[in-house]
Amino acid sequence: MLQRYDERNADIRYWVNGELLHRSQPGLSPFDSVVQGGDAVWEGLRLYRGAVYGLTEHLARLRRSATALGFADIPDDAAIIDALVTTLRANEMVDGVHVRLTLTRGVKVTSGMDPRLNQAGSTLIVLAEFKAPVYDTGGLRLATSSVRRPGPDVLDPKIHHANLLNSILAKIEATAAGADDALMLDQRGFVAETNATHLFAVTGGALATPSTAACPEGITRQTVLDLASVHGIPAVVRDISLTEMYTADEVFCTGTMGEIAAVTVIDGRTIGTGEVGPLTSRVAQIYQKHAAANGVRLL
Repeated sequence: MLQRYDERNADIRYWVNGELLHRSQPGLSPFDSVVQGGDAVWEGLRLYRGAVYGLTEHLARLRRSATALGFADIPDDAAIIDALVTTLRANEMVDGVHVRLTLTRGVKVTSGMDPRLNQAGSTLIVLAEFKAPVYDTGGLRLATSSVRRPGPDVLDPKIHHANLLNSILAKIEATAAGADDALMLDQRGFVAETNATHLFAVTGGALATPSTAACPEGITRQTVLDLASVHGIPAVVRDISLTEMYTADEVFCTGTMGEIAAVTVIDGRTIGTGEVGPLTSRVAQIYQKHAAANGVRLL
């Protein structure tokens, strides 16, 4: 599975600290912390007919992550929303759009890891693209990676940071194995998530999802849990073994970029019937309707 280039994005403009630049124009200093060491936090947003679902939750997570890393001069929500709206309007974007917000520690006075070298305040980047949900709705193939998700004793997953080498290494393994994405375990050997999304197993009409001990707190994941409660679908958060994934009736993954996508093969084993399951389809429909109707209107 490889995302496809959308010709509508050929001339998009992106935002860097108050300036709109054409995608071909470089906007980041080589002294910026995200270049120097991946020292940044980020969020993915999806635009539904002029509204962004979960905007408040995403901005709160961005702020928590930046605060945990000790960033100075964190822009307030109003400033970030203004940059977001300006970028969307500049690109005449209203629907079917994915936005990546990145906040870096900022530009250093000289190369080095010491945050005291950052004396110019943070850098805000807004990149918006025309992009439909990226996963094949017919079912994904996962391969378990040898790369593990670290726990909070290594790098706290509650910090939604931009140092994604852990995920990239897992994705490389999955691609080499002929899979769409990697299934990643935690340091104890329990399922954590994929290299890019959270996972749910369906057994006997009930949902189960791993805890966030070794993966980020997912906005879409939490929405699914909340909607399951409202719609009478049993759901539990607990440790899940790989064997339970193999033997589940259905498996699906969740995320802002891909929404809800079925998983039909894990490590060469067919999950359930090998087709998109009925509960996966139901959850996807409930989520899409909810997200489209409950966003924060910007345009």
